[in-house]
Amino acid sequence: MGETTGTEDKGLAADGTIRREGSLKHVHADFAPVVEAARVRITEAFGPERLHSAYLYGSIPRGTAIPGVSDLDLLVALHDGPTGPDRAAAEETGAALDSAFPVIDGVGLLLSPVRTLLSEAERDDGGFFIACLCTPLLGEDLAARLPRYRPTSLLARETNGDLALLVPRWRARAAGATTDEERMRLSRGVARRLVRSAFTLVMPRWGGWTSDLHRSAELFARHYPDHPERASQVRAAAATARTPSPEPAVLAMFIEDLGPWLAAEYTAAHGTKTPRTGE
Repeated sequence: MGETTGTEDKGLAADGTIRREGSLKHVHADFAPVVEAARVRITEAFGPERLHSAYLYGSIPRGTAIPGVSDLDLLVALHDGPTGPDRAAAEETGAALDSAFPVIDGVGLLLSPVRTLLSEAERDDGGFFIACLCTPLLGEDLAARLPRYRPTSLLARETNGDLALLVPRWRARAAGATTDEERMRLSRGVARRLVRSAFTLVMPRWGGWTSDLHRSAELFARHYPDHPERASQVRAAAATARTPSPEPAVLAMFIEDLGPWLAAEYTAAHGTKTPRTGE
């Protein structure tokens, strides 16, 4: 989103709540066949006994995807589970779509039971994700059962307030990465999360929502004028999220420098995410 009628578009509805950002109407013609194939394959893979609903998220339903570069992001809401066979079906579905459509570079297919997405614990994380960041593809839209959301400190805490837990996990994965492909995949995921955390750190002060990573980096820089070195690192992360790097030095900068600083800053501003069962 950009400028509208001379006023900065903050991704909000008239009542100040966050607008749902994606739509099937925004899917570019290049990606329409893979979206339709995803609809068919998900229906076949899970069937009415397992499948409650399915959603698109990410750049494809936002209309910003780049052919051959962007991945296909999907969420499948299950009646219960997920089970081992559900996970196998998800892997098989993602691999089949990725192989059949060179217009995408990878498929991410998340599985979650309806009860989790609608739970009180996930109200300001998984619930927000469904209501504002996901585009309905199949079945009942769970957003109808969720509240409207505002760009608050609570939302910041519950969506990205676990960064301090992620840094050690990234460090272990980086230490175990032996190929450029592994390092590129890790750099892309780490970079995306760091930019999103940098944005939600300043989101309540800015008073809006965006999923655009480059805009997120600029908004962070705007609200941290006394930290130009951090702004440069967040901009580098936004670039790496689009063009992953296999360089160990890039990963080290994200994981050993920017990540810990951002985690500490986040905790000071918003606190830590409410622990989930098993964390």
